[in-house]
Amino acid sequence: MIAEGCGYKLDNIMLSGGVIQRRVSELAAEIEAEYRGREVIVTGVLKGAAIFMSDLVRRVGPSVDIRMDFIAVSSYGNSSASSGAVKIVKDMDTYAEDKNVILVEDIVDTGLTLAYLRDMFTARGPGSFKTCVLLEKPARKKVDTVIDYKGFTIEDVFVVGYGLDYAGRWRHLPDIWGVVPEK
Repeated sequence: MIAEGCGYKLDNIMLSGGVIQRRVSELAAEIEAEYRGREVIVTGVLKGAAIFMSDLVRRVGPSVDIRMDFIAVSSYGNSSASSGAVKIVKDMDTYAEDKNVILVEDIVDTGLTLAYLRDMFTARGPGSFKTCVLLEKPARKKVDTVIDYKGFTIEDVFVVGYGLDYAGRWRHLPDIWGVVPEK
């Protein structure tokens, strides 16, 4: 078994790579339709959103002037549950005031990280601010969050793959897998 001994094991594929790629193409088309002829700073939340964001921006056509940036936050550490405390590990390199910003996140469960980031970006005075999230887990929500572009809603299962990890493992998988504790 891959990463045996880490406390978790892969259980089942929840979203296949093909299903994910079709939805990413649809999200890119929505973004392209809304931002045609304009500049957008697409900002990924590291490390989980890196693969999703890469696929997303490559599917947006040349009619949108995309600038890429990243921000890194920590709320999980090496746990399978969010601590609720958000810490900025790396901030954007691009000046966002008066710019169109789309924040790309891998997953929203409690909503605390996304709410924190929305407040932080809004305080910087962007021209517009939107969010694009691959996965939402409504069963775990603690705060309401606005998701402007959403990939999928999933049940309350810990997931890995397509950028999502457990303690740094399984990000590279093309599918999204549910994981369960090893017995």
